[in-house]
Amino acid sequence: MKKALTFFLFAAFLCLCTQTASSQQEKEEKEVSKTEVGTELPKRSSPPYNPAGRKDPFRDLLAGQEEKKATTAEGEPLASIDNIVLIGIAKARGTYTAIVTSPEQNFPLFIKVGHQFADGFVLRIEDTKITFRKTKQRGVLLFKPKDVIKEITPEELR
Repeated sequence: MKKALTFFLFAAFLCLCTQTASSQQEKEEKEVSKTEVGTELPKRSSPPYNPAGRKDPFRDLLAGQEEKKATTAEGEPLASIDNIVLIGIAKARGTYTAIVTSPEQNFPLFIKVGHQFADGFVLRIEDTKITFRKTKQRGVLLFKPKDVIKEITPEELR
């Protein structure tokens, strides 16, 4: 019985020692793996790209767009007063109608007094000029509205 008890205690001691050794080894492996993972991860950087005349697919398309484009009820974007080009002015039944175009639109637009744009409206139309009242600048309301006049030169009237 003494031999069995000694054998049992020796086996229990041996199991206890192997468990503690294996748990210490696991802890060391976890610490090593944590440090290895931290050093193995590559640093994040943008990929090198040479456009060579093509569009850059990695460029952020939404960068720098702070303001929302104004649209009409039909969903068409409104033109900016600065981009409008005056083509001509017509008089019908005592009312003037201006014919304008903008780089965003490739077709002429017929406007009358009160027509709204992205940054203002038409204040008045005369024989050779159109006056716009500019109320916004880059989407921000102006403290004091500005009048912008676009004229048809005498050379263009011929």
